[in-house]
Amino acid sequence: MRAMLLASVTFAGLVVPGVALAQVGTSVGETPEVAQPEGLDEIVVTAQRREENLQKTALAVSAVTGDDLAKSGITEASNLGKLVPSLVVQPTGGTTSFFLRGVGTNSQNSFSENAVAFNFNGIYVGRPTAPAGVFYDLERVEVVKGPQGTLYGRNATGGAINVIPKKPQLGEFTGEGLLEYGNYDSKKGSLALNIPLGEIAALRVAGQIVNRDGYISDGYDDDKGEAVRASLLIQPSDMWSMTLVGDYYNQHGKGSGAVLLPSAAFAVPDLEDRVSVSDPRAHAAIRGYAARIFAPPFCGGFGNFINSGCVALAGTDGFLDNKFYGMSATVVGDMGFGTLTFVPAWRRSDVRFRTYLPGFAGDIVDLAEQTSLEVRLASNEDQRLRYVIGAFYFGENQATENFFRQGNISTTRFTPRLNTESLAAFGQLTFDVSDAFRLVAGGRYTNESKSQLTSVAAGGLPGPVQPPLSAPFTGDLNFKKFTWKAGVEFDAGPASLIYANVATGFKSGGFFVAQPPNNTFDPETLTAYTLGAKNRFFDNKLQLNIEAFYWDYTDQQITYVGGVRAGTGIFTQGSITQNAGKSRMYGVDFEARLAASRNDLFSLNLQYLKGKYNSLLTSNFSPTGAPVTTGCTTLGSRAANPGINGARFYDIDCSGKPTVNSPRWALNLGYERTFELSGDLALVFGARGNIESSRFMNSNYRPEEKQAGFATADAYLTLENTDRWSITGFVNNITDEEILARAGTRPILDFPVGTLRPPRTYGVRVGFKF
Repeated sequence: MRAMLLASVTFAGLVVPGVALAQVGTSVGETPEVAQPEGLDEIVVTAQRREENLQKTALAVSAVTGDDLAKSGITEASNLGKLVPSLVVQPTGGTTSFFLRGVGTNSQNSFSENAVAFNFNGIYVGRPTAPAGVFYDLERVEVVKGPQGTLYGRNATGGAINVIPKKPQLGEFTGEGLLEYGNYDSKKGSLALNIPLGEIAALRVAGQIVNRDGYISDGYDDDKGEAVRASLLIQPSDMWSMTLVGDYYNQHGKGSGAVLLPSAAFAVPDLEDRVSVSDPRAHAAIRGYAARIFAPPFCGGFGNFINSGCVALAGTDGFLDNKFYGMSATVVGDMGFGTLTFVPAWRRSDVRFRTYLPGFAGDIVDLAEQTSLEVRLASNEDQRLRYVIGAFYFGENQATENFFRQGNISTTRFTPRLNTESLAAFGQLTFDVSDAFRLVAGGRYTNESKSQLTSVAAGGLPGPVQPPLSAPFTGDLNFKKFTWKAGVEFDAGPASLIYANVATGFKSGGFFVAQPPNNTFDPETLTAYTLGAKNRFFDNKLQLNIEAFYWDYTDQQITYVGGVRAGTGIFTQGSITQNAGKSRMYGVDFEARLAASRNDLFSLNLQYLKGKYNSLLTSNFSPTGAPVTTGCTTLGSRAANPGINGARFYDIDCSGKPTVNSPRWALNLGYERTFELSGDLALVFGARGNIESSRFMNSNYRPEEKQAGFATADAYLTLENTDRWSITGFVNNITDEEILARAGTRPILDFPVGTLRPPRTYGVRVGFKF
């Protein structure tokens, strides 16, 4: 009822002044730009590896400007989803998982790779731990929806997120900054300077500091870090240029936290109190529940899971100690017949954290170093046949240690040394059949190799609790795949584009934590069928974009808690990735934007998504033999370790269930009104609304781990002096809704835990330029 009331009020408030239509290809959740007298602004994107007007790009792309990100207070990847309704960002300990239109990966350990590619400054970032510390001094963020197997390659099954920093400008000495203070003792500051170095070079230096207390009771869900970036542009002539970029980010604090979710099994603290699983109030609830359930004799018998130490409670000593480094060069040369781009890059992530996000302790050390090189040749635009061709190399080395401790009944430690090498050649052609009709075709051939050298140790009563690591075992995998795209484009009018295409995506297989031979999974593939239109009307004042899509997903990779064979030969609890079979998603994206006057801007983004697993069979593991709680059909059970312990496998059928993180409906609304005052002064009022239907948060489909439909609203009021300074008061999540960002089951005791999105936040933001 509360959500319905908010939705009604938000919708009514937006449509009273006029027609509630919206967005360019930018996300409607973003803070809209002030419309100019001539109508809507143009946005240039590089989603197809060349600069293009967003309205002329035959893709579903949401582009959010850097100014709008700053106005929204976004300093980390986990908040990006509120500006792009098709994007779900899910924190998982010290890592980040992305889902687009129901396609994504639950990152659970050092073996994980995202199914949505994350690119910073044109560089693919391989680790799920690493999309951090880059959300400042940005030109824009592009969210490209759908498989990008041709131009982006590896691990872009669901799409790509492109974070594009501001570049140095020749001959200009300028600066800009932002200071913010808000509740939860939130302090944010950023500064950027553009410094000319003679006539052919310029240096841009930017930095950011963020320090905010945690959103939940014991200080978890905080945000603390310092970042700096330096960009050097050298441009001796109009024929060629080189941009060198170096960046560093230090992330610390306690990290993401978890709360107990409402359950029929026992009473838990109210979600609105945001009580952490490590809070004494949560401990008391868990102890009371554990005292009423069966425990095996080696755990003290009935009611003694916790008293015996078999199950450990979450602690308050979680931390992040993560450092990220990056260097890259972008060399661009005009060859006369086309533009040659050469992009070598190096990145390193030094990750050390302790998390209690799943309800028990996990200590992660993950040192990853990647190198990449991309070479592209793009033809000139003034010819009938245009092309982008190129080659790509990616190499990554990881040295990690993962140690998960549920208590004396279950510990798992593994030390993978992982190596990945990927080579690809790609190209995309556009041919003008006529002035208005074009054919598009592209392809990419990928050859990817993975290897591992891993030791594991799985312990727990009645055996040794922390046995020594096993002898290391090896593994080698190789995957070869050709992905392609074919489509047509038609200019139905001067500002109207109609397009249709078929595209494929590919994510390579890999390893999960277990003794060979059953410790690998196969690649997943996706074929997407798309029909769309982009239009502007009434002298560039009204924009209407629509895209219908149908995705056929084969061998989708699903990660869940199952039984893995340890070095002793027995099965123990661990994270398994398997190929689920087939699933399909279809739906419609509708985006619109209306500059009703030079001072009124309306925006709207609506997504309908229907996703279903045609086949999803899992074999869940119970260390004690107790039935596994699930919202699916349990087909039967079998002993996991006969004659050794009571552990059992439960065969579960989730076929026909909706794809996870896939709300059927997602609606973003926005309105901005500018009141012109004397001189260069203006007062700007803006509001955003976000309404989404229910979704399941993981593939276990427990009712307690389902996010119900919700509605939120943000508002801001800005006094600004054009191009000089601004003062903004803001409030986000006005009605202080409790919304799940992730959910899962605490094994053994079998109760649900979850992570919440931010509560109501408010504060003051001061911006300046010179």
